[in-house]
Amino acid sequence: MAKEFPAIQLALDFTEIKRALKVSREAVEAGIDWVEAGTPLLKSEGLDALRILRKEFPGRKIIADMKIMDTGRTEAEMAFKAGADVVVVLGNASDQTIKEAVEASKNYGGEVMADLMEGAATVRRAKEVEKTGVHYIGVHIPIDRQMTGDVSFGLLKEISSAVNIPVAIAGGLNSENVIEALKAGASILIIGGAITKSANVKESVRAIKKAVREKKAVKTGLYKRTSLDNVKKTLLQVSTSNISDAMHRQGWMRDIFPLPAADLKMVGPAVTVRTYPGDWAKPVEAIDIAREGEIIVIDAGGAGPAVWGELATNSCMTKKVAGVVIYGGVRDTEDIKRMKLPVFAKLVCPEAGEPKGLGEINVPVRIGGCVISPGDWIAGDSDGVVVIPKERVVEIANRAMDVLERENRIRKEIKDGGTLSGVTELLKWEKPR
Repeated sequence: MAKEFPAIQLALDFTEIKRALKVSREAVEAGIDWVEAGTPLLKSEGLDALRILRKEFPGRKIIADMKIMDTGRTEAEMAFKAGADVVVVLGNASDQTIKEAVEASKNYGGEVMADLMEGAATVRRAKEVEKTGVHYIGVHIPIDRQMTGDVSFGLLKEISSAVNIPVAIAGGLNSENVIEALKAGASILIIGGAITKSANVKESVRAIKKAVREKKAVKTGLYKRTSLDNVKKTLLQVSTSNISDAMHRQGWMRDIFPLPAADLKMVGPAVTVRTYPGDWAKPVEAIDIAREGEIIVIDAGGAGPAVWGELATNSCMTKKVAGVVIYGGVRDTEDIKRMKLPVFAKLVCPEAGEPKGLGEINVPVRIGGCVISPGDWIAGDSDGVVVIPKERVVEIANRAMDVLERENRIRKEIKDGGTLSGVTELLKWEKPR
């Protein structure tokens, strides 16, 4: 069992032990020494997950991410008896609970890691917890915080400088940023998604180990959190289906479809237009207001005549507008398809309306069950159009990428001979009747 630092700890945050075993076998073959039964796995499969991992990997250090908050001795003993080498207790727990877990570790030859999250993620608490006798301190960036793009190592640096025991870091690590974590003082790198969501686990482990060994970042296109500056690039990597899943099956604009054979992708902030059926004045005026990369979203009442055509599309091409969504009619579709501007609409009709000038630009509009405000983000592809509230765009982009990455792993497991229902154990998760 490897005892030297830095150590790479594989976090198995699955809900199915079969999937966790498949990934961990591949990871251990590639050189992983610390294997963690993640909290979702322990809640789903119980302490049998530890027994299975211990039997499968007798020469590896097994960590039980119990997140103990009370009854420190009892819960720590349960985990140690089931095969854990290290048991995780929350830094938010009372000192007495943590001490009880430490006492249990002495009886079973194990170790305790105190996981500092949220209110307990402070230098002061790290010093207090160290005095209880824990063997490791963990600095944890919670997944829901990661989704806002907040992955930084400033606190890790402060805590590692303030305590005398090894410090672990968990949350958003990949082959690019592990070096930053090491420089900030991490002795244990707790890595989940960058390995567990990979279609090639061994390759991902080797990339991370190479980065650690050579003290040089290894580029990766996946497994990293985006920021507002890069949100468009991230959204272009995922599908509208991924985005809708990330929004808990919300955000879809009903009754809006791409022009026939126009399966082009678009992503950008919205310039909104409210007009009346057939009145194309405000839609055309919006082109002058729109900036490069923005998407014009038009509420024309969901009826014809057309408020958009080839000449308006030509103007958009000049302004480098990213696309158009029309809750109403569009015409000149053959010309538009040749220009390759993504245009989505409710209907196609040859008849044009009149430019009467009614309506407003950059006001909230309601289309297909969605309210779209100016600046909200729009994504469209061959499946349709979704809207993302501007205040949540970074979070949703990260969650959509997480959906894509998880699907990549499932795709790999299906390719290896599984089926969708078998891999995800659908029957197990059906509600009792």
